Amino acid sequence: MRKTVYLSLGSNIGDRAANLQAAIEHLKDLGKIQAVSSIYETEPVEYSRQPWFLNCVVALETEKMPKQLLAAVLGIEQKMGRRRSSALPKGPREIDIDILLFGSSVIDTKQLTIPHAAMHERRFVLEPLADIAPEQRHPVLKRTVREMLDALPAGQVVRKITE
Repeated sequence: MRKTVYLSLGSNIGDRAANLQAAIEHLKDLGKIQAVSSIYETEPVEYSRQPWFLNCVVALETEKMPKQLLAAVLGIEQKMGRRRSSALPKGPREIDIDILLFGSSVIDTKQLTIPHAAMHERRFVLEPLADIAPEQRHPVLKRTVREMLDALPAGQVVRKITE
């Protein structure tokens, strides 16, 4: 059964735009790309002493199950040079791919939380997601992407750099 999933992509090391494009090319192996948001330049959150990110969101139609998709996404990150560090888990990275939404599924395990636990608090996620799915509903909060974005307080800088 095919599901539409929304993935957040981010990069702040090397050629950030090329890293996003390479990740999108890899994602084509996992299903059909339905939409790609504009690219945004965003200030880092949580660990701010690092370069700014480029972020976008991809809508992917896939037959993979959530855990299979997670394994595939982690494989893409690793292939692209991402090395996770327990000392600096939110530090600089070539690519970061997060599963935001997986159809209307709700999953809460040690390895995987869908919808993404912090998506409703992150402007760098909601701005690009609103580009391609403003009326998509959060399956737990029951609010649309646009409603969650409108509810965010002013703060994190998020600048659209491509259409």
